[in-house]
Formats: sequence, C-alpha cells, structure tokens
Amino acid sequence: MLKNSEGQPIPDVTFRSRVGESWVDITTSELFKGKNVVVFALPGAFTPTCSSTHLPRYNELAPVFKQNGIDDIVCLSVNDAFVMNAWSADQHAENIRFIPDGNGEFSDKVGMLVDKQDIGFGKRSWRYSMLVRDGVIEKMFIEPEKPGDPFEVSDADTMLNYINAEAETPKRVSLFTKPGCPHCGRAKKALRDKGYRFEEIELNGHGLSYSSLAAITGRGTTPQVYIEGQHIGGADELEAWLAKA
Repeated sequence: MLKNSEGQPIPDVTFRSRVGESWVDITTSELFKGKNVVVFALPGAFTPTCSSTHLPRYNELAPVFKQNGIDDIVCLSVNDAFVMNAWSADQHAENIRFIPDGNGEFSDKVGMLVDKQDIGFGKRSWRYSMLVRDGVIEKMFIEPEKPGDPFEVSDADTMLNYINAEAETPKRVSLFTKPGCPHCGRAKKALRDKGYRFEEIELNGHGLSYSSLAAITGRGTTPQVYIEGQHIGGADELEAWLAKA
C-alpha cells in the first residue's frame, strides 16, 4: 500500500551524486530548506513514458513554475548517479535537477518504494509528484495502484494547475525543416523573436523524408509549422499568424 505523506516533513536523506569526476553528497536539507520545490519521481531513467512525456513537459513548463513561485524542479529515480547524469545529458533538460536515489532510501521513507522484480527492475520508485514548501510536503499526486506503469496524475500540467489554475502555459510549436533552407531560418527567427520555444523536426534524419512530410502536412516544402496542433503553413503564413497573435 502506497503512503500519502502530505503534511509531513521531508525525510533526512543524503544522495550520492557525481559532479564531473567527483562524488558529491546532496542532503534533503540543501534541496528543500527555505524553498518551494516540485518533485516528480518515476520508475527509471531512459524508460519510455519518463523520457517521452513526464520529464520533457516539466522541463518545458519550468519557466511557468518559476513565475508561480517554484524555486526548483527535481526529478528523482532509483538509479545511480552515473545513469542519472547520462539521462540528463541525453534529455537536454536544462531546467531540471536530477537526483539519484540509488539505494531507494528516500523513496522508501516517503512510502513510494515498490517491487518491480517481475520486469527485472528490482526495487523502484512508484510514479508520483509532490509540492514541498520549506521542507514540508504540501501536496502529493500519486498514480493509482494499477498494473503496469500508470501515468494519469503526476504530470506537470496537473501540478501547475494545483499551484495556479489560472497559469498560462506556452503554446506547443513544432517545425518541420530541412538543412540549408533559408525560409526555415526565417521561421525559426520569427518564432524566437516572439519568444516561442519550438520542437524542430529536421528532414533527412531519423528516417524522416519528403514522403513523411507530405503524409503529415499535405505539403512538399519546408518549413511547415504547427502551433497547438493547428497547421499554420510555411514562413509567410507563420509571419502573418504571428502578426495577429
């Protein structure tokens, strides 16, 4: 049975981390004392849901959390420091602090350590998120106890909605480009000038081709821009859309 620890102080734990070539101890006091911190914990680094959805959205919304009084966002997993550092580098999640709970001590003390021997993971953290204010757990969003790896309530949007239901989130922008395309450069500059972050999907890489572009967008030229799932079009259409936004 998982334990909800709302209203309880964060347990006293020291995490063994790596900075460069040195071991560095990080205490829960250093992480949480005098701060407002969001923590999201997950079963393992490099696992599908964690890498494709859970972590990226927290990283994407980090500036909004900051605007709403959050000092740090911590990603915690029962993995060693080397694995967590490699995952951090792979994800380019510059807004997230990765903490290795290698022995599962923290996860155990907050009642979130579970047995995943059936899939060869051993003891791991259950998926959850929590808001910690000055070392006290204010709110926990714990995934339901279902088979597998449910992901329903510990996401970044749910946490942000709890902190401020009126918070404005950035628009999601995807941009299909090709190397050396001047109009793609125009589109990227226009987005940056307006303060939009975007996902760039470059053709001729990762198996993406002009056939892929045509199948997805119905167009055969680059760039092709999508904002919040709406197909805007090329650079000219984007500039017109931004002028009205």
